[in-house]
Amino acid sequence: MTQNAQADVASASRQPDGSAGRWWAMAAISVSVLVVGLDLTVLSLALPTIAARLHAGTGDLQWITDSYSLVIAALILPAGLLGDRYGRKRMLLAALAIFVASSVWCAYSTSTGELIAARAALGIGAAAVFPMALSVIPVMFGEHERQKALTLMAGAVFVSYPIGPILGGFLLNHFWWGSVFLINVPIVAIALAAVTFLLPESRADKRPSLDVAGIAISSAGLAALTFGFIRSGQNGWSDTAAVTTMAAGAVVLALFVAWERLVARRTGGQSLVDLPLFGIAGFRWGTILMTLVSFAMFGLMFAAPLYFQEVRAATPLGSGIRLLPMIGGMVVGMVAGSRLSDAPKGPDGRPGRPKVSARAATGTGFAAMAVGLAMGALTGIGSSTGYAAAWIAVTGFGLGLAMPPAMNAAVGPLSEERSGAGSALISAVRQVGATIGVAVLGTVISNGYRSRLSLTGLPEQVASAARGGVSGGVAVAHKLNSATLLGEVRTAFIHGMDVMLWTCAGIAVAGALMALAFLPRRAGLDTAAETPQDAPREPADPGAPASSARRTI
Repeated sequence: MTQNAQADVASASRQPDGSAGRWWAMAAISVSVLVVGLDLTVLSLALPTIAARLHAGTGDLQWITDSYSLVIAALILPAGLLGDRYGRKRMLLAALAIFVASSVWCAYSTSTGELIAARAALGIGAAAVFPMALSVIPVMFGEHERQKALTLMAGAVFVSYPIGPILGGFLLNHFWWGSVFLINVPIVAIALAAVTFLLPESRADKRPSLDVAGIAISSAGLAALTFGFIRSGQNGWSDTAAVTTMAAGAVVLALFVAWERLVARRTGGQSLVDLPLFGIAGFRWGTILMTLVSFAMFGLMFAAPLYFQEVRAATPLGSGIRLLPMIGGMVVGMVAGSRLSDAPKGPDGRPGRPKVSARAATGTGFAAMAVGLAMGALTGIGSSTGYAAAWIAVTGFGLGLAMPPAMNAAVGPLSEERSGAGSALISAVRQVGATIGVAVLGTVISNGYRSRLSLTGLPEQVASAARGGVSGGVAVAHKLNSATLLGEVRTAFIHGMDVMLWTCAGIAVAGALMALAFLPRRAGLDTAAETPQDAPREPADPGAPASSARRTI
């Protein structure tokens, strides 16, 4: 370990367990993930304006969105390795710097090709932000405080979903389309300053080797699989290119797993990813449940804005405001979960027993999500905005209750040595799961919409525009000044939304059953992972070896 690294660790070790400095550092991390979440939500609002200003076609708009996702998929695993090797704080700062520079590039792009390239560059920064933010939590916090830290981080991610449309709608109403990307600049500036001055550096004691072949194979496999699912969501599951690309991605990832096993045997575990982590119940099921939460979250965030804008005739700003009950529900769920799962230290310094097990908290959260989504699936053409607020709030409560303990279960088994690689692995699984969710749920809502749409007597070109989606159908109805067609389009969309929300509710029920059956009762504890992290942590002696000081940040 280098002298600088030892100095970093020794300096960090001077903060006793429970010190305010670590919580200020956690605030810096939360701001970092907030900006990535905001960027994901505001772009969808700006796409129609971008299409008009840059003369972008449907294919161009798809690539403006997809270039970002593909780059994240390709780089998310290498980002974790680089954090372990060169320093997680350093990687987070570099990622934020790339993110803010790319945001400015996006804002002032003058062509679709330039904007696509800028979005790809934005993906480079985003690929490292979440895994780096997640990776420092096992280093800074012990078991009894880790879930509180994860609750703050999850809250920042979730809050960005309704806040993004509100900010984006305001900016689009008053400024040019590029302003939605400039939201990132002041927030990233705050994050850069906070991370620089508040977050201690951490890295692996034994610098992991650069698995160049593993990086290339994993990047190719994840990018191909992601592209295949994106294309299937756009063109249908029978699309030859989509099926071929998904199959190729799956084969390449199978080769990647074989390669990583070989590298692990040859190097004593110094591979790009720690495959044995999947043998630990907490990591395995925590990661799966985090992915299912994201899957269900997509259902709400995809359907609700369209419902408010196309059925309830709300503006983008009004749509964001109508999503605010989700924040209220999430805050209540997170606070309740934090109090119920709190494990204060006993007289001997060891964490005590929480009031409610991680298994029960996560299972209850998924059950609440299922109730909220099922309520949403009962929406009819005459349902009120108040009813929508109720089911969105209940779903938000479930999200807030389920996500932190699921994250804690996944993060708990990560060693400080490879927390970057482990966090990147969690992020990669969630990224692929979210992409699959977009494709599957998008297909469900589209098929449900088209199955109830009657376009008899309309010219084929007009009918094709209406079949493309509810936005196209509403536009056609307004152009033809047909109240009958407008009612049919809105009724058809509500049917598709209801089918999709029933699907999400079923996924939430499955998540509840998985949590109750397989998640360890106490996050971070697992019979397959006998680690010293569960022992009480005393403030380290600054003169002690670096390996003993790592957890006392």
